[in-house]
Amino acid sequence: MTKHSLRVFFTAVFLLLSNEGIASDSEEFSGGSTTVFQAGQNAYSLPLANISRENRRAHVIGNSFFNKNWIVAPASPTSRDGLGPLFHARSCSACHLRDGRGAPLTDDQPSSALLFRLSVPGKSETGSPIPDPTFGDQLAIDSIPNIEPEGKVIIEYETIKDTFQDGTTYTLERPIYQLVFSDSHGSPDPGIMFSPRIAPPLHGLGLLEAIPEKTILDLSDPEDSDGDGISGKPNRVWNPESEKIEVGRFGWKANQTDIRQQTAAAFLSDIGITSSVHPKESLTDHQFNLLKASFTSSLTPDLDDKILDRVVSYTQTLAPPARRDWKSPLVTKGKSLFHEARCSACHIPELKTASEYPALPELENQTIRPYTDLLLHDMGPELADHRPDFAATGTEWRTPPLWGIGLTETVNGHTRFLHDGRARNLEEAILWHGGEATFSREAYKALPAKERQALLAFLESL
Repeated sequence: MTKHSLRVFFTAVFLLLSNEGIASDSEEFSGGSTTVFQAGQNAYSLPLANISRENRRAHVIGNSFFNKNWIVAPASPTSRDGLGPLFHARSCSACHLRDGRGAPLTDDQPSSALLFRLSVPGKSETGSPIPDPTFGDQLAIDSIPNIEPEGKVIIEYETIKDTFQDGTTYTLERPIYQLVFSDSHGSPDPGIMFSPRIAPPLHGLGLLEAIPEKTILDLSDPEDSDGDGISGKPNRVWNPESEKIEVGRFGWKANQTDIRQQTAAAFLSDIGITSSVHPKESLTDHQFNLLKASFTSSLTPDLDDKILDRVVSYTQTLAPPARRDWKSPLVTKGKSLFHEARCSACHIPELKTASEYPALPELENQTIRPYTDLLLHDMGPELADHRPDFAATGTEWRTPPLWGIGLTETVNGHTRFLHDGRARNLEEAILWHGGEATFSREAYKALPAKERQALLAFLESL
């Protein structure tokens, strides 16, 4: 089998089992034997169904550090101090409430679940974006006492009206962002670029990490050699621990290689917590000189490796929830339409984890249904952030997994989707698609109302 035929193979095999009225007996097992059958508020927060006793203990300990607030150093509970001096949130769960998806607004104010990456044109020696020389690589909306936050965000929305082919009208809301920087810190570079990122759900990340790199590369087709209009490509990112360029698979632009890197980066940028992975405060030289008299700086990382490992273990062992109503006629009809609209060309329905995965044997040899290829795709100008990130261009985003997406409202109390939460529901998420997904969007718009309902019912069942 040639490299670029693998995507077609995965889609064709699944489509063979996805005709109207047909459902696979094992289809409800989103994560193979790791799947949990929970459809309530804690659906994203349970450990792998097959987790070992030892790894369950690590999961529980990691959960405590994931949920507790960090405090300003120096403090008597040294295992939880080191917050800031500039930060976005005080805990991991402040953004990932119940391990789920963040929402961009809370009482008409931007929430801590929405952050903004910052950079200036160009790339560093490792290929990463270059931070703004004044404000660094992320806007800090909070700070420890006696230090002013870097700024705030104002969001306004522009209403867009359009119609489906059957004449039904719909509206979308395009967000317009204004970053207001604090004068006490200085001025940003005139060429500053920013990218909004909503906190994504965390369930099933360990299974995605256990997918062989070869599978991801075999699904890629950067030159669209098979002519299907889909040109997914892997991001190539710097791993500071291995000191090598590796395939990225986590984050909205696949700019992190593994869960450990993702976790350590989030501790640093979001909470201001240093670690052995990132031992220096997330401050520019300008900020350090400006603020050094107002906070306690230490050469010792705030987060010791044992705690970091526990938080990583917690995230790695969060299980995906099972499908619901997968055998209903409405859902199986919607599944067929999902494939006919070629949504499955990027949202690959079924993948397999490595046959051997010593780090977590529970994840070995699992047939999983995440609905992603972990690749970057051009999503068109409407979703563009115009900010490159390693190999990702300003119009490219990683295909987000869809498993568990139908439980978002149950777990997190909202239905906001896409990288910045602009879509108010799943239908709007489809309608914002462009670029390589234009065919799928137009196919959805051409469906009669009952078939649109069926496709949405299928997504709600995931």
